[in-house]
Amino acid sequence: MIRGIGLDIVDLSRFGESLTRPGFVDRVFAPAEMTRAPKEASAARMLDYLAGRFAAKEALAKALATPRDLSWHDAQLRPGENGQPEFVLSGGVRTRAEDLQVKHVHVSITHDGGVAAAVVVLEG
Repeated sequence: MIRGIGLDIVDLSRFGESLTRPGFVDRVFAPAEMTRAPKEASAARMLDYLAGRFAAKEALAKALATPRDLSWHDAQLRPGENGQPEFVLSGGVRTRAEDLQVKHVHVSITHDGGVAAAVVVLEG
């Protein structure tokens, strides 16, 4: 049974401006997520990477219908068995997913035409 669906699209140029704000990266991405970022990536590749993950976190928040006061760090992305992105939930995000009886979080991220997009489907 589907428990929630979320979609988010991020304009890369606008998101790039967000990355210059003091504290933004540390507030949104946990240290473990940053260590998984592509090593020696070009600035454009890093922008794609972070924008895609930001879109995924926003899509998850929409799927969960979560209040804005939850921590970004409570939803961390890591590579799955075959390299596909998967969420590790903790804190308030995990509690909300448990309340909705979510058993699996499906996530897909894409980049094209100056945007990054993500869709999240919550399965229960």
